[in-house]
Amino acid sequence: MARAPGLLAPLLGLGLGLGLGLGLGPPGPGAADCGSLGGAERLAFAPAPGVHRLAPRARPPGPLNPLYGTVRRFLSAVQLNPFPAELVKTLLNEPSSVKVDEVVRYEAGYVVCAVIAGLYLLVVPIAGLCFCCCRCHRRCGGRVKTEHKAMACERGTLMAFLLLTTLLLLIGVVCAFVTNQHTHEQMGHSVEAVPEILLSLQGLVSNVPQELQAVAEQFSLPQKRVLEELDGVGMSIGSTIHTQLKSTMYEVLASVSSLGQALQVSMDDLQALNTTLVELRKGQQDLEPAVYERRERLLTLLQEPSCQGCTEARSRAQALELGADFSQVSPVDDVLHRLKGVPEANFSSMVQEENSTFNALPLLAALQTANVVKELKKVVAQKPEGLRTLAEEFPGWEAASRWSRTLEEVEQSSRPYLKEVQRYEKYRWIWGCVLCSAVLLVVVCNLLGLNLGVWGLSARKDPSRSEAKGEAGSRFLMMGVGFSFLFAAPLILLVFATFLVGGNVQTLVCQSWESKELYKFADTPGNLPPSMNLSQLLGLKKNISILLAYQQCREGAALWSVLQLNDSYDLEKHLNISQYTAKLQQELQNLKVDMKNLDLLSPAAHRDLEALQSSGLEKIHYSSFFVQIQKPVVNTNMEKLAQELEELARTQGSSVLGQQLQEEAQGLQNLYQEQVLPQQSLVAKLNLTVRALASSAPNLQMETSSVLDKVAYLKGELPTWATNILRNERECFLIREMGYFSQYVAWVREEVTQHIATCQPLSGALDNGRVILCDMMADPWNAFWFCLAWCTFFLIPSIIFAVKTSKYFHPVWKRLSSTSSEETQLFHIPRVTSLKL
Repeated sequence: MARAPGLLAPLLGLGLGLGLGLGLGPPGPGAADCGSLGGAERLAFAPAPGVHRLAPRARPPGPLNPLYGTVRRFLSAVQLNPFPAELVKTLLNEPSSVKVDEVVRYEAGYVVCAVIAGLYLLVVPIAGLCFCCCRCHRRCGGRVKTEHKAMACERGTLMAFLLLTTLLLLIGVVCAFVTNQHTHEQMGHSVEAVPEILLSLQGLVSNVPQELQAVAEQFSLPQKRVLEELDGVGMSIGSTIHTQLKSTMYEVLASVSSLGQALQVSMDDLQALNTTLVELRKGQQDLEPAVYERRERLLTLLQEPSCQGCTEARSRAQALELGADFSQVSPVDDVLHRLKGVPEANFSSMVQEENSTFNALPLLAALQTANVVKELKKVVAQKPEGLRTLAEEFPGWEAASRWSRTLEEVEQSSRPYLKEVQRYEKYRWIWGCVLCSAVLLVVVCNLLGLNLGVWGLSARKDPSRSEAKGEAGSRFLMMGVGFSFLFAAPLILLVFATFLVGGNVQTLVCQSWESKELYKFADTPGNLPPSMNLSQLLGLKKNISILLAYQQCREGAALWSVLQLNDSYDLEKHLNISQYTAKLQQELQNLKVDMKNLDLLSPAAHRDLEALQSSGLEKIHYSSFFVQIQKPVVNTNMEKLAQELEELARTQGSSVLGQQLQEEAQGLQNLYQEQVLPQQSLVAKLNLTVRALASSAPNLQMETSSVLDKVAYLKGELPTWATNILRNERECFLIREMGYFSQYVAWVREEVTQHIATCQPLSGALDNGRVILCDMMADPWNAFWFCLAWCTFFLIPSIIFAVKTSKYFHPVWKRLSSTSSEETQLFHIPRVTSLKL
């Protein structure tokens, strides 16, 4: 019972493998499947060195913005005239023919302000001089001579107005200090930014060929990536072929391995069947005469008249003869002869070897494609012709060179002027600080005077103490008045000078710059002198306006598009790498992988299966075996017959006959043990072997034919499948590598048209220049003189209220009233004098 399961296991495995292999065909992935390789990774290209980019400047929002807006609205009210195009045109082309009345007409608002400043400069110092003279003759200021009922109300009103005026002065002087410092800081930053803008504009065009060369050299990045991937292309192709064919190969090899096991089991069973059959026939030949002789002797004894109760035993003895006749079964000698030497091959080792060969396919593919990969690397290492001449054939840009030289000259010549600007700005800042401090000194005097005066008024009950405080408060107020008269002239001069410069910059330059009127003026033919023709300086044609070029630059248009250089330089021609990729594709066609090393079946294994197929194992007449096997070896139950003989021997009256029956029973027992039992064991063994062969032989023959057909089919189709997979992998590899070059071409196109060869820095420089001049310099400058003018003009009410208020801080003559008379008399407040002891 142990042999049937041993044959059943490999047959089940073989049937399962062939069942899975019934749908044997090309591998599942289609020709367009590039999942094993995937798409091209993203390359990180470095920006071209030396590309000049200007960060946009903008004034950050702050608490001074409302003040800037107020000053701009004030200047707009001062200057109501539009941009003087004709006046500026005459000034630029024929400065000597400029008419003064036209300038005065345009600057009418500033003339009015100049008249106001002149009046201030004339009136306030003269008034101060008169006041000083009057004070020297004790005719101005003084004290309140008499106290009356409305004096407290007058004094309180004057003090309130003086305090309000002082607070307004304080607010103005604080804003003046802040704007003065902010103007000084912004002026320094702005002066430093001017050379940066000029150098950026100069480098915009002068370094373009070098930057193009740097961009062209970055072709090495996709080259390097492709060369790295070429090192593993053979292994990758082999791995893909292995992955897509392994399910089919493993199924067929598993079927071959199971069939080899089944073949070995069947051969063992067939040989065991033949050996058992030979032994049975030999045992049958020896057993037949012994049974016959034993039957004859028993019949002789049992037929004697003196044998009592021998009838039943006699009938059993008559049936004592052989049952199964194995000489009548079909011989298996011919089958054994055809299967002589089978299995010649070791199927287990052969399948392991084929598995190892198949699993080593990636390495084999790498070895087979090594020479082609070397040639591919030579092709990839070359550089496309267009990229080699990307910078060499770039146009000379004569206009751009002139522009670059002009900007360089401007940058060099501007440095001394910028230093002078910084120097004069330092002087302005110092004067501003001094005059702001003077105004602050007036504010301090007013506040001290008010505090001491109020303190003195609150202590009037103690005349000896209140008189000193009131006098001190009055003196502080007069000091403030004196400082106001003293610094009024420098203040109004500084205010008007800064107002005239900053106001004209804002109204004449900044407003027209922001509204694009400056660009329109430059575009109008004849407005600019020949030496300042911006179209020629920038290389622009006459039909292209500066405003249009500026707008195109802001939108990111290419510089050669604005300068109309498209006809002289074809970028797409230099980025055309089709010939390069065609040569790479042509070399990739030489990649091949040979699958002939995969035999699947060795010649010996093939002969074994063919011998099995033609052996006729399934044609053996197994039914004849089953007919004989079902028969007993001896028809009579020899053990039971021996027992009956022993019982008869004891019951016989004749001792001689009993002794003879006893001897025959013993002989029958010996015959059964020595010959019949071994025959029965051989029959049982034969039964198992025949049943195993009878159940496996038909399927084994069919499966052998199927495996041979599958192996032959797979052997013929493997090269075709491998070729198809290889073609798909070549296409995927080419797509992947072309992805790297496409990334490079797209990057170069973007870099050249949007970064290297873009005029956006030009518009950015113009915008930054406007921000620097108008937002960072003019606005703080104008806010400074506005705050200082605020303080200057509020000095007048401060002087008036301080003089009026100081009178009430002196000791006052009191009016005495009586019931009988309106007569008044002087009341002198006694002073406390020190006593000498």
